[in-house]
Amino acid sequence: MVVKHLMKKLALFYIYLLISTIITLLTYATFFYMLRPLLQRSDYSVSLVMLEVSQTPVVVITGLASLYFSFCQLKYSILVNWIERVLLAAIIITFTYWLAQLFTQVLVHYLRDYAKQTEAVWDNVLVPILERLLPAFIYILGFFLFLEILGIDLTGIWVAFGGLTFVLGFALRDILANFFSGLVLLIDTPFQFGDVITMPDKSLAVIKNIGLRVTKLYLVESDSEIYIPNASLGSKDIINLSRPTPHVAKIIEIDIKVGIDQDLATQTLKETVLGHPDTLGNLEEKLKYLEKFQGLKEGNTENIAKKEAGKIRLLAEQKLNNHLKLIERKFKYLIRAIQILEKGGFNESQIKIVQEYFQEILDLIGFKAATNEQGDIKFSTLEEKSEISDKSPLEESLLYLLRDWYQAWLKDPNLRIEDERNLEEECITKITILKNKINRLFQRIAKPGNYQTRLDDYTLKFFEWLQDEFKASTTLWKQPTIRLSNLNSETLHFTIKFYVDHIKLEHWERSDRVTSEVRQEMLRRLSVIP
Repeated sequence: MVVKHLMKKLALFYIYLLISTIITLLTYATFFYMLRPLLQRSDYSVSLVMLEVSQTPVVVITGLASLYFSFCQLKYSILVNWIERVLLAAIIITFTYWLAQLFTQVLVHYLRDYAKQTEAVWDNVLVPILERLLPAFIYILGFFLFLEILGIDLTGIWVAFGGLTFVLGFALRDILANFFSGLVLLIDTPFQFGDVITMPDKSLAVIKNIGLRVTKLYLVESDSEIYIPNASLGSKDIINLSRPTPHVAKIIEIDIKVGIDQDLATQTLKETVLGHPDTLGNLEEKLKYLEKFQGLKEGNTENIAKKEAGKIRLLAEQKLNNHLKLIERKFKYLIRAIQILEKGGFNESQIKIVQEYFQEILDLIGFKAATNEQGDIKFSTLEEKSEISDKSPLEESLLYLLRDWYQAWLKDPNLRIEDERNLEEECITKITILKNKINRLFQRIAKPGNYQTRLDDYTLKFFEWLQDEFKASTTLWKQPTIRLSNLNSETLHFTIKFYVDHIKLEHWERSDRVTSEVRQEMLRRLSVIP
C-alpha cells in the first residue's frame, strides 16, 4: 500500500515536471523569440527595454516555480521540504532582482521624461534620489524575505540591526546631516539641474547633480568639478542666474573724455548695445543697428556669418512676438467676457460664447479639439494641427513660429554641438508644458461645472504663465540703459547695463563673449567721434 502510494506521488511528480518543463520552454520561446518582432513594430522603445530586463528573470522564475509545484507533490520528506524552501528562496531573490531592474531601467526612465515635461523643480531632484534609495530598499527587503523563507530566525538580526543603526547614526551624524539637508533641498530647492549659479566667491558654477550627501557642481572658469556637502550648500547665499529667465544682466563701465558731445556719446553707446544680435532690446531697433556692428564672426563653408544668422533669428522672433501679442489680446477679451458672463452662473448660450472666444485662441496657437474613446467613454482633448488634415495655414500658428524661431537659433555660428541639442530639448519642453496646461484649461471651459465662478482665475493664471514663463512678447524693462554715473574735469563715466539672451549657451561663456564684443565695438566707435 505504501509502495503504491509512493509510486502515485512519483507519477504525479513526473507529470508536473513534464508540464513544468513545457511551460518553461514556451515561456523561453515567447520572451526570447516571439515577443521581440512584435514589440519592434511598436513606437514605444520602452517595450523593448522591458523585454530585455524581463526575459531572463521571467524564464528563471517560471522554471523555479514549476519545480516548486512539482516537488510539492512529494510530501513528508525533510529533504523535499528543504528543496521547496530553497526553490522559493531562489524565486524571491530572482523576483527582487527583476523588480529592482524594472525600477531603475524602466520606471526611472519614465520619471525622467515626466520631470522634463513639468515646470516643478523638485521632481528633477526627486528622481535621482529615488533611483538610489528604492533599489537598495528593494534588495534589503528581498534579502530579509530570503532569510525568513529559509527558516532563519530574524528576531536577533532585527535587534542587532537596530543597535547597529543607533551606533551608525551617532558615528555618521555629519553624513546624515548632509542627507537630510539634501531632502530639504528637494522640498524647497532653489535650483535644478543645468542652472547656472554664482557662488559666494563670485565664481560661476553649473548644477550637475544633487546626491544623497553631496551636490556636484561644474566650475566654468577652471573647467573642473567640485563636490559640496548638502548641509554646507544649504547654508550658502546662492544667486541663480538661470531664473526666472536664462537672460543675464551685464554691466560695462566706460570713461569718455570731456569735450565729446554727451548726447552723441549716449546714442552711440545705445546703438552699439542694441546692434549686437545676442542682446535684448526693441527688435526693430536691433534690426536697424545690426548692420553697423563690426567684429562679429564671419561666415565660412560650414556656417553663415554671425550677422546674417542674427538677422534671421531676430526676424523670426519678431514674427513670434507679434503673434504672441495677438494671442494676449484675445486672452484679455476672453477673461473680460468670462468675468461679465459668470455673474449669476453660466447658461448654455453664455458657455458657447466663451468657448467661441477660446476657440479663436486655440486656432492661433495651433491646437484643435479631438474626440477619443476608451471603451464606451468618449472624451475630448487637444491635439496639434497637422499640415495634412487642416486647411488653416500653420505658418500663422504659435507652435509653428516657435519652432521656426528655435530653428533660426541653430544657425548661430557661435553655438556648439551641445547647444543645438539643448535648444531642441528646450523647444520640445516648452511645447509639451504648453499643451498640458492649455489642455487643462480646455477641459474646464468645455465643461465649467463647479469651476464656473473661478473660470476667470484659471484663465488669468494661464495667461500670466504664458507671459512670464513661456515667452515674453515684450521685454521693455530689459532694454539697455546708459547712465552718466560720474564725471570729473577730464572724463565722463558711463554705466551701461544690458541683457545677454541665453546664459546657458556656448558652454556658459556666451555672456562673457557678448560683453567683450560690445565693449570692443564701443571703443571703436567712440574713438572716431570728433
